[in-house]
Amino acid sequence: FTFEMHHRFSDEVKQWFPPKGSFEYFNALVLRDWLIRGRRLLTFSDGNSTSRISSLGFLHYTTVKLGTPGMRFMVALDTGSDLFWVPCDCGKCAPEFELSIYNPKVSTTNKKVTCNNSLCRNQCLGTSTCPYMVSYVSAQTSTSGILMEDVMHLTTEDERVEAYVTFGCGQVQSGSFLDIAAPNGLFGLGMEKISVPSVLAREGLVADSFSMCFGHDGVGRISFGDKGSSDQEETPFNLNPNYNITVTRVRVGTTIDDEFTALFDTGTSFTYLVDPMYTTVSESFHSQAQDKRDSRIPFEYCYDMSNDANASLIPSLSLTMKGNSHFTINDPIIVISTEGELVYCLAIVKSSELNIIGQNYMTGYRVVFDREKLVLAWKKFDCYDIEETNTTVAGTNKTAPAMAAGIKTHNNSS
Repeated sequence: FTFEMHHRFSDEVKQWFPPKGSFEYFNALVLRDWLIRGRRLLTFSDGNSTSRISSLGFLHYTTVKLGTPGMRFMVALDTGSDLFWVPCDCGKCAPEFELSIYNPKVSTTNKKVTCNNSLCRNQCLGTSTCPYMVSYVSAQTSTSGILMEDVMHLTTEDERVEAYVTFGCGQVQSGSFLDIAAPNGLFGLGMEKISVPSVLAREGLVADSFSMCFGHDGVGRISFGDKGSSDQEETPFNLNPNYNITVTRVRVGTTIDDEFTALFDTGTSFTYLVDPMYTTVSESFHSQAQDKRDSRIPFEYCYDMSNDANASLIPSLSLTMKGNSHFTINDPIIVISTEGELVYCLAIVKSSELNIIGQNYMTGYRVVFDREKLVLAWKKFDCYDIEETNTTVAGTNKTAPAMAAGIKTHNNSS
């Protein structure tokens, strides 16, 4: 299964964007979608390309078609949470955006989730309809409403497929959802039963695995059922929470042998580390940087990038995972332009709660979230390449070629 994500300037999505603000784009997202004819993929009805959208929180977005008649929603992809939700019967939604709003009265295939449904986790108060409320790590960011079922539109080269999924009818949003992140919905990719990957696997439509590819240009792919290739590296998941892995050492010029666990989270724009690891890594980077320091919020370790700077000598950064597999960070820095000046920053933010490998450190890789083997796998990959992979559609003996692809959020309750 594959989603399509559109670039920032495509006709389909440019109407949803606010005017460009003072914060400069870090990447030009101008590449066209890649056609998928001839690859026997089951995809979303609009295709399979993906994009990181700088003006909407530097997150990766895709277009999902939901309901009958189908309505399109541009949703952020988040491996750090489970629930798929869209704006619906809004009491409080993002005010500055022209959004698609799901209307239960319009869709002829809509069903409300009742309190006796196994996916209903919250207590029903005087109603038979299941309420939900999800809070996220981002300050005061949450969504609440009721759970519903409806069809999600998918397609192969030869036929259309409609899969019933459970999603949140998001009536009230708060925090980041009201201004910068996921104004038109969030697509949780976590391991809980309510997530769409879990539903697709449970219904026997696809293997319980998916991949995401994160291109250097901000464009990528996401493919459901993709288990990657035999030559990829991998590390086991820890049991809790979603997609948690163990890093045994960090190399920033020199090796740091302190072990720590971290979430692999596409819903986090940047990478976060808790002390003492944050200080150890940052100071090691700083000791090797040869340019004048120029700190910029929220990044503490920033450096001058003027004509006479030594930016070509930026220290490298790599991780060794449990199992002795290696993960080189292709883009350890971020470049910021402000008031005519250029600075580069170590793209790590100090955290007080969680270690998180954010999507910025996944650049240049196809990352496989194999929920059957309980491993995270990765391989350096050009997201525009075609590769024969171990994608198996459940219930058949066919192995299909698949392409992989490319908010801060984690659900505390559901």
